Amino acid sequence: MPSATKSFPAPASGRAPSPGARYPTAVIAMHWLTLALLAAIYALIELRGYFPKGSDARNLMKAWHELLGITVLAVVVVRLIIRRSHPGAPAIVPAPPPWQESLAKVMHVLLYAFLIAMPLLGWLVLSAKGALDLPLGLHLMPLISPDKPLGKTLQNIHETIGNIGYYLIGLHALAALFHHYWMRDNTLRRMLP
Repeated sequence: MPSATKSFPAPASGRAPSPGARYPTAVIAMHWLTLALLAAIYALIELRGYFPKGSDARNLMKAWHELLGITVLAVVVVRLIIRRSHPGAPAIVPAPPPWQESLAKVMHVLLYAFLIAMPLLGWLVLSAKGALDLPLGLHLMPLISPDKPLGKTLQNIHETIGNIGYYLIGLHALAALFHHYWMRDNTLRRMLP
């Protein structure tokens, strides 16, 4: 009787990829830290709308949104350094079709572009508005000279890309769940804490 499981060719090393292979702990930790920061950033900016403009609560939420946004930039730099020191990803078992691998690469480029562009745009907005003080007594160096009209334009771009970010993050999560429950591969398990 033929086996219902698929057979996959062994890699050049002669050994089959381990379905239990995972990303290094540092990569996993930075991935989930990034998610936690993004969840907090989005929650802060969405919840501030429930408070009157100029209120202490609204201003505090905005200030922490800004601080956590800059923190994301620092975390992404660390993530890129870790990725450089841990090249390659654990094999996905069973291997996905090439079109899925290509789509995953495009998605990761878009996510990293988002994670870099959003904090930089936010920093540019703060620079243009001349509002560079953050919670905990931190102060950002200006990236550009104060220019309120430019600040408003940059803020609109920042908000638009932020809205696109909901879709990027959602698609990334849906893809992981699709691989876990539909494809029944180890994509999600490789990144679980």
